[in-house]
Amino acid sequence: MKIRKIGTLIAAVAGVCAFSAPALAKDFRMGLITPPPHIWTQQANGFAEDLKEASGGKHTVSVFPAGQLGSEAQMLQQMQTGALDMAFLTIAEASNRVENLGALYAPYLVRNVAEAAEILKTPAATNLLKELPAKAGVVGIGYGMAGMRQILTAKPVETADDLSGMKLRITPLDPIRDFYIDLGAAPTPLPLPAVYDALANGQVDGIDMDLELIWALKFWEKADTILVSNHMMFPMVGVVSARVWKDMSEEDRKMITDLMSKRLDMVMAEYKAKESGWEEKVRGTGKTIKDVGPEFFEEEIVEWEETWSKRTPEALSGLREAAKNIKK
Repeated sequence: MKIRKIGTLIAAVAGVCAFSAPALAKDFRMGLITPPPHIWTQQANGFAEDLKEASGGKHTVSVFPAGQLGSEAQMLQQMQTGALDMAFLTIAEASNRVENLGALYAPYLVRNVAEAAEILKTPAATNLLKELPAKAGVVGIGYGMAGMRQILTAKPVETADDLSGMKLRITPLDPIRDFYIDLGAAPTPLPLPAVYDALANGQVDGIDMDLELIWALKFWEKADTILVSNHMMFPMVGVVSARVWKDMSEEDRKMITDLMSKRLDMVMAEYKAKESGWEEKVRGTGKTIKDVGPEFFEEEIVEWEETWSKRTPEALSGLREAAKNIKK
């Protein structure tokens, strides 16, 4: 069978014929873990409006933010069965199934959100999405992102050694977990809605988080020290259930791909425009702000690279090469 574009690739994976299915009206269900005011949710709602207009009302999208449909792992399972149609997901859950996606979390792969947005458009990154249909049961339309990762702690921090033994909230995936284990910390997965209370009651000593949420969800209120580190980027991916995709017409596949890609690009544009503003607000909180770079985590980065250069050698080397070209 001749493989054309992402849609035909999914048809091949699913073992169905390559001809288009008839166009059928549908109310798609789309899930996210982010709260309603979050950029991802706003752009998901924008995508819903775009699709309704472009399809002349034939298609609609019901957006379920704030984990209403469950965790990302649960939403991914729903998409594998076709019970959920679409989602904006952190790469975290997808990388638990497609290990090469973990290379996107290489410490200091990029320096800022502008470079993150650029590298996510390179073939070194986009080619990784081709593994999603067979391994995760979803079609990867494209990348979005959140801001660069920072570290907020309820205790003073002067050196990386001070993080040893701290319980730090992370997004549950191997590359982030490995980074904090190398630091001697105790990485602790928690859903986003539980983070503020966990900081307040001492369930965790700190968090791995982006500036947007440190500010918007007032995590800074429970901070002693905020390490402005930019130590990792945090990609997001727009996905469609492969089971749902295979039954779409080519016309609908193209429409959804074009419109969702536009909104994913808008996500990245918003972070590029707003990241500095969030940083200014966080710096104005009166908390202890410590600017750190790769030298702060020198030993831990070496240990991380030793592990992941074995687990994802081609993906990591390709991304490193792409990053060099961006930084020139």
